[in-house]
Amino acid sequence: MTLHGPRLTRRAAVRRGAATVAAAMLGTAARAAESLRVLAWPGYADADIVKAFEDRHKVAVQVSIVGSDENLWERVRANRGGDFDVFAVNTAELKRYVDAGLVVPLNLAGIPKIAQQQPRFRDRAAIPNIARGADVFAVPYTYSEMGIIYDRQQVKEPPTSIAALWDPRFKGRVLAYDTGGHNFSIAAQALGKPNPFQLAEADIADAARHLVALRRNVLTFYTLPEESVQLFRDHRAALLFANYGTQQVQLLKKAGADIGYAIPQEGALAWLDCWTVTGGARNKALAESWIDHMLDKSVARALTERQGLANTIDAGDDRRNKIVWLEPVEDANRRSTLWTRIVSGDRLAAGIGDLPR
Repeated sequence: MTLHGPRLTRRAAVRRGAATVAAAMLGTAARAAESLRVLAWPGYADADIVKAFEDRHKVAVQVSIVGSDENLWERVRANRGGDFDVFAVNTAELKRYVDAGLVVPLNLAGIPKIAQQQPRFRDRAAIPNIARGADVFAVPYTYSEMGIIYDRQQVKEPPTSIAALWDPRFKGRVLAYDTGGHNFSIAAQALGKPNPFQLAEADIADAARHLVALRRNVLTFYTLPEESVQLFRDHRAALLFANYGTQQVQLLKKAGADIGYAIPQEGALAWLDCWTVTGGARNKALAESWIDHMLDKSVARALTERQGLANTIDAGDDRRNKIVWLEPVEDANRRSTLWTRIVSGDRLAAGIGDLPR
């Protein structure tokens, strides 16, 4: 009995130890199985930055890349935000996500690195659409104006107006961005409309016809910044409407292109991108931890050093020429529908009254 007793004790200990190891393995597997689904713009979530977050939180991060506001809207709206946990969106577009209930208010206590941001990015009352009453829906991340990049060998003087994109001298050597929203706005600027974001029916018709003329003048329309760099170099483009702004300037300079960057006299459209959390987020606290991670000084500075984009932590260069911050447009869906017809070459009726609203 004296020998048998200790043997039973050892067996019990082994069983208890095995159970503890199994429980630990199950716990590790459960944590490893948890994931964060991120929808981001190019250059916003580099692999090493993602890995640092994964290692710290013991989760997997699934990053999807988006190339236009229209695509972003469709992907988030498709499952009421259920396909993603956190995504980046500009302040003008953010309004319709809030209106549609696709994003949720943030718990700012879970994003302590907000305290490191420059004061102007913490002044929520001064930044349109990120807050409603006491609810804050987004945190600023990066920004840029959308100027005109030009090849110094072909364009000796910096372009002074957005109308340069329509200049027949550059026919077939212009690259433009594939979007309805911004293109209707720059067409309105070129036509001298008072507000490029709120177009009356007659203004929409004028802008649509002007965009038909733009389509005939451009080489092609791009979506992603890397794509624009390749097209610019391979086809010796003269002008490039820089939707990604200083990010494209840096990419082209790294590629050895001899370029200049001009801000048109009408003012360059400018975007402020923010991180926000979807209503379908599986772990809202984890999504907020992602936002906090992206505000880390090392991450913010990597964004500037690698992508050429401003961050909200370091003091930026406020000596830029005139910029025009994006605002919500009169009808984003209609602009998108019209643009699809324009870029595909469909004929527009004189009053565009036959086009879907």
